[in-house]
Amino acid sequence: MTQAPKSAPIDVVCLGEPLFEFNQTVAGGDYRPGFGGDVSNCAIAAARQGASVAMAAALGQDSFGDAFIKLWQDEGIETAAVLRHPAAPTGLYFISHRQDGHQFDYRRQGSAASLISSCDLPMALLAQCRFLHVSAISQAIGEAPADAVFTAMEAVRAAGGKVAYDTNLRLKLWPLNRAQAVIEQALKMADIVLPGLDDARLLTGCDDVDQILDYFLHKGPEIVALTLADQGVAVATARRRQVIAGHQVQAVDATAAGDTFDGAFLAELARGSSPLAAAGYANAAAALSTTGYGGVAPIPARPQVEAFIAAA
Repeated sequence: MTQAPKSAPIDVVCLGEPLFEFNQTVAGGDYRPGFGGDVSNCAIAAARQGASVAMAAALGQDSFGDAFIKLWQDEGIETAAVLRHPAAPTGLYFISHRQDGHQFDYRRQGSAASLISSCDLPMALLAQCRFLHVSAISQAIGEAPADAVFTAMEAVRAAGGKVAYDTNLRLKLWPLNRAQAVIEQALKMADIVLPGLDDARLLTGCDDVDQILDYFLHKGPEIVALTLADQGVAVATARRRQVIAGHQVQAVDATAAGDTFDGAFLAELARGSSPLAAAGYANAAAALSTTGYGGVAPIPARPQVEAFIAAA
């Protein structure tokens, strides 16, 4: 008997919390509906760079959840592993813009995503992905989701895939000591770590970029890509490290810059690029994402990024 052919591997599976967005485009003005959630933004960024992407998430049986399904399917993202909770709602958040930056307010307690557990995971999908992307936010919203992230990380690595972990730190969700303990464990299970500079300083107690890179590398990941806001990104492996300068753009909203970097970075790694080359590409994509408002609309597609790099 011949064996049935295996399913084609998925480049990137994103596991985590989607949040429907209401974004204030002008300080003191009205809020425009949209889409957010760090792993959802990452999935869209990866898909727009040409990667094959699947979402693993939980949504409510509500109009916000319906809108997410349509969004992902329109982006070419596989949604078969997305759960719809019959009672819990889809989470929401609001972005207010002020002179000193943007402020986030969340309505996520009791959301469908906060109830996801290890038994809800799509193990067959995880076994065939090349990269799993998860973040600390999905672990901050509850113990069951935190454990589910660990279970997914273990499953992907056992199947030969790679795990990318964004340390997204939200101290409104959990105290620093709890965040440090959970993230410390996750770092030991991650192949790629994607911290931002401000979060990294809080988590590590280090101020110097090289010290921060050393801290993360010593935990076991193969690659660290430390985003430096408009100053670019510092990329490190055991053999090499380099700071890639930021791009000068007319930035208006950095809501999804880090998520765009993550998705573009993983998409480039899936194409066979080196960590440095992937970071250079993702750095450009992240810069472009700051030139518009919201978490999804400004995320650039590959032709935009390539044209921007060529013109730089």
